[in-house]
Amino acid sequence: MSLKHSLLAVLVMLIWGLNFVVIDEGLADVPPLLFLAMRFVLVAVPLVFFIPRPAADWRVVVAVGTFMSLGQFSLLYIALDLGMPAGLASLVLQAQVIFTIVIAAVVIREPPTRRQAVGAVIGTVGLVLVVVAHGASAPVVPVLVMLGASLSWATGNVITRQAGVQSGLSLVVWSALVVPVPALLLSLAVDGGHEVGRALTHLSVVAILSTLYTAIGASLIGYGIWNSLLARYPAGAVVPFVLLVPVIGIAAAWALQDEVPTVLEVIGGIVMLAGVAAATISRRATRAEQLEPSPPAGPA
Repeated sequence: MSLKHSLLAVLVMLIWGLNFVVIDEGLADVPPLLFLAMRFVLVAVPLVFFIPRPAADWRVVVAVGTFMSLGQFSLLYIALDLGMPAGLASLVLQAQVIFTIVIAAVVIREPPTRRQAVGAVIGTVGLVLVVVAHGASAPVVPVLVMLGASLSWATGNVITRQAGVQSGLSLVVWSALVVPVPALLLSLAVDGGHEVGRALTHLSVVAILSTLYTAIGASLIGYGIWNSLLARYPAGAVVPFVLLVPVIGIAAAWALQDEVPTVLEVIGGIVMLAGVAAATISRRATRAEQLEPSPPAGPA
């Protein structure tokens, strides 16, 4: 990759890495599922009126929206609202690489390469260390909810892979239509109409800016740059930049929220990222590159 495009890739990772802290700050004033609905309204509207539908069956678009957007991000927002540290969330979400490899092997009969299998095992060991380390000093439920978000994202990856859909901006925009109504209805059911009404009529500047950042910055600008890079270069040259997301996420949470990871969490994170790197970085195109999902459209 040229220096210019490498710097653009780093810029996207910076946007996505900071996104976890931005979401966490916005959740201080808005219930998580309502916040999610607000974000995806901005992702879809008004672009859905100008961007052509993706070249895919509508059932695929709905399924991708259900798992990659509604499932992944609702669980992510809920985990953060339950107290999941933003920096640690950026790390645990990368477990989707491991889950994608496993689900693809079981569901669509795409066995992992030796490199992928080794990487998945190493990554799993690191993930277990992170969960154990966090559970020793804080409630483990938010981590389990984050793992659910990773699993939902991985399921969406496999659906996209099996359908042969390119994860372009059109798919991001059109699949976003799946999110707002269910998220709003769930928020009304969980939080109550009074709380939803109060939040909408008393939006703080932080909540508004957070929503704009996640929708425009993380989803639309981030994906716009990322997809252009994937169109220019082999996946193996672009995808490894994703490993910067949890590094930036943890550093941002440390600097902005005084979130200091424990030694065991750091060790587990390093082991996990080593496994993810082993599964995704190769000099040659492998199934890992084919299966490697695009980074999160937002919190990521």
